[in-house]
Amino acid sequence: VQLQASGGGLVQPGGSLRLSCVASRRIFATNAMTWYRQAPDKQRELVAVITSTQDTQYADSVKGRFTISRNNARSAVYLQMNSLKPEDTAVYYCNAFTGAPPPDYGLDDWGKGTQVTVSS
Repeated sequence: VQLQASGGGLVQPGGSLRLSCVASRRIFATNAMTWYRQAPDKQRELVAVITSTQDTQYADSVKGRFTISRNNARSAVYLQMNSLKPEDTAVYYCNAFTGAPPPDYGLDDWGKGTQVTVSS
């Protein structure tokens, strides 16, 4: 398995979730890593990026609410999501950062992702 995301679930608005993703060494070792998400009937979008030196960037829609981190020894990347909103509902995927444009960002292996549903 190249990419395995987990930690999704059903949460009420205002709640929190922490997503985890383990990537193969081939993908993780020299790449910036990214969390993406895809809501129903919408294009996949970039949520957060973290470089191998821990620099981070976030989509405007999640700034101040989400935090991306990584554990290089474990080839793992995490997404702490706080103050969740219904519009955060989507399937979340982790993958390498390529700089390529949507919809596929130059990637063809996405794994299964993990479903996040924010609803009361």
